[in-house]
Amino acid sequence: WSIERNAESGEGRPAGPPGERLRVASAAAVQPERPQASSKACHRVQQQQQRPRAALASGGAPTASVSGRRQRGAPLALAARPSSRHHPLKAPCRATADRVSPSSPSSSSSTPSSSSSSQRVGVLLLNLGGPETLEDVEAFLYNLFADPDILRLPKPIAWAQPILASVIAFTRAPQSQEGYKAIGGGSPIRQTTEEQAASLQRALVEQQGVDAKVYVAMRYWNPFTEEAIEAIKRDRITDLVVLPLYPQFSVSTSGSSLRLLEKIFKEDKDLANLKHTVIPSWYQRPGYVSAMANLIEKEVVSMEKDASKRRSRFSPSQPHVFFSAHGVPKSYVDEAGDPYKEEMEETIELIVDELDRRGVKYDGHTLAYQSRVGPVEWLEPYTDDSIRYLAKQGVDGLVVVPISFVSEHIETLEEIDMEYREVAEEAGISRWRRVPALGCDELFINDLASATIEALPYVALTPRGTGEDSEASAGGPPSSAKDTKALVPMGSVNALLETYDGDRKLLPVPEITLKWEWGWTRSSELWNGRVAMMALASIILYEIATGKAAFLLS
Repeated sequence: WSIERNAESGEGRPAGPPGERLRVASAAAVQPERPQASSKACHRVQQQQQRPRAALASGGAPTASVSGRRQRGAPLALAARPSSRHHPLKAPCRATADRVSPSSPSSSSSTPSSSSSSQRVGVLLLNLGGPETLEDVEAFLYNLFADPDILRLPKPIAWAQPILASVIAFTRAPQSQEGYKAIGGGSPIRQTTEEQAASLQRALVEQQGVDAKVYVAMRYWNPFTEEAIEAIKRDRITDLVVLPLYPQFSVSTSGSSLRLLEKIFKEDKDLANLKHTVIPSWYQRPGYVSAMANLIEKEVVSMEKDASKRRSRFSPSQPHVFFSAHGVPKSYVDEAGDPYKEEMEETIELIVDELDRRGVKYDGHTLAYQSRVGPVEWLEPYTDDSIRYLAKQGVDGLVVVPISFVSEHIETLEEIDMEYREVAEEAGISRWRRVPALGCDELFINDLASATIEALPYVALTPRGTGEDSEASAGGPPSSAKDTKALVPMGSVNALLETYDGDRKLLPVPEITLKWEWGWTRSSELWNGRVAMMALASIILYEIATGKAAFLLS
């Protein structure tokens, strides 16, 4: 139950100041009517050392790349781009596009017929990243825990965060490496995200007629966000659509990446002329809902076919559809107003309605939350507890849906496929199927392309050099913006974050549940960790106060 799991998938980690449900003050951000739902809703993995594969765009030389430990803003070192490797336990994207390398300023680029010759459109995909080899794990963990959004220390000892990050990374690396070793030695998340970017770039050209360039920005591993921004500057992009690869918005996922972008935009004067807009979430889009329903229906039908072959001996019940979403601390939703839980429940309603409309036969559905970490109370019900409960209710077949993930990584390949399947088998559930992540599903990619096109009118509403939305400066919203069914609110990075933070309380420290369980349990692991951290803190304070080493080796 390591926190790096949360970082790679992105959900559920403490980040940034929180707030109530996202709403943008800009006149451009007009909320469309939400589809009505009839039912109520009852979630690791590669960078090889010193391997750059920077933001996707066509042509040119590799961009700056970093391996090993790096804090934000650190200089980037150039390295050569290696060939990609296929992850052994991950099926390739279903619509895999040819990889495209970062572009240089001299890259050729035709403009769409509807655009002026000076307009250059870019799309920035945001994701969390993950270590590509076992050797990358410790450095990845350092980058993760050196981020104040991940590990919050009181201000008086904030200076010790790099030291603490080094210690945590060193001590946790062996355990984390075991998890990555179980799924082939590294995370496929980068490879999948780059394939998604290439497929999206192709769909924009072929399906939408827009010659846009698509870039990948990872939060804690290559290609870092700073690398993608450098590629965007070299390509002289003028109109940028920021698209987080998280269907639902949460301050702990999209919010963290957006805060880094906000910082970069404010500090880099070369970005003064870059107009941009953000698509905060897109779980309501019909293409996404239909693509998820397609995958679920396929697994339900397959399980039914398998069961029909054995009905001469017994008659199994219809499968139960089990949605497993990444969790967040409960206090973030209840006290800080994070919209993640509400949007997740709406996602389930939309998908279930689509399954019912198609006449798919299944024995009910459940939404549960996985990947909780530490002694805090997270969104419930928990995935493992829910599996055991369903087994006691007589459910013998599960179709498991990793609902908050669009690519395979450690939480699908190891946590769901290995850990939770073992829980199910021990509880007596004999039939198990797991719905694959969307990856490069053609319907899904085409829908992202449509979302990008629908967002472009909002880019025009962001005046150059301010980062703020202003309808007046653009002469009002274009007609295409008024008529579009794009998911909104949309707005600049600054506008989204300021609006989201405006009405929110400070991110609460999650309430800690003190509970002791005897034996080799999560409780014992937790208390052992607490004792170790208290001892470490005492040693550090002693050495600072006395100027002497606590332990000396002769």
